[in-house]
Amino acid sequence: MFYHRKELFRPVSVGTPDAQFGQYLLEQFGGATGELTAALQYWVQSFHVENAAIRDMLQDIAIEEFNHLEMVGKLIAQHTAKIDQTDVYDAPLFQIKGGGPHFLDSSGSAWTATYIQEGGNVVRDLRANISSEAGARQTYESLIKRTKDEGTKAALVHLLTREITHANMFMKALDAMGKLEDPYFGNVPPDDTVDIVFNLSAGEDSRGPWNEKPFRYIENPQPQGGFPPPPVNPDDEKAKLTGVKKVAAAAE
Repeated sequence: MFYHRKELFRPVSVGTPDAQFGQYLLEQFGGATGELTAALQYWVQSFHVENAAIRDMLQDIAIEEFNHLEMVGKLIAQHTAKIDQTDVYDAPLFQIKGGGPHFLDSSGSAWTATYIQEGGNVVRDLRANISSEAGARQTYESLIKRTKDEGTKAALVHLLTREITHANMFMKALDAMGKLEDPYFGNVPPDDTVDIVFNLSAGEDSRGPWNEKPFRYIENPQPQGGFPPPPVNPDDEKAKLTGVKKVAAAAE
């Protein structure tokens, strides 16, 4: 059951409307790192999770992301509420679509479900969520740097802050499962190359914990697969080659 209250989750108050900045804000409404993507991603993931506590966490965060989507939508609406001709030409998407939020990113590309990361495995999903929160946080930081409006900045700083909180929650969930630092998940065991790392970018090589013990470091890796067998040509290609041979023989 969903229940909507018309009061905003947090205050949204734009002092100086800026249609061009409103177009940038579309990135967090209909973009890849936006709040719609996050809300749907976490909500759908929750249906795959057997652990009741993790399922509850995903649903709580998903609903908060819908609240954030509403906040971003209101920011866009306020930034495009008093639009004049100059502002329209600075933000052409609103000239075409009208003011307010749309399911587009800042470049005008339509939102797509391919932005959503969910794979039916809780470890995989939680790790993807940490990445999603990092992407959203980076976008909010870029937006904050492009506005001078204090009301807008206050709302965006809050949204950026919540991305950090959510990433921390996902990390805690992985840690509770013993999977925060363990790269293994799933049911298929790896083969005997799991601890091998290769030096495949030669020149000015550097070493670090990612290619030192317990990893087995191969300084000069050599191919072990041999040459692949030649392809089997289709009949029409064989016929063409036969014809070429006949012409060559006649020329001799």
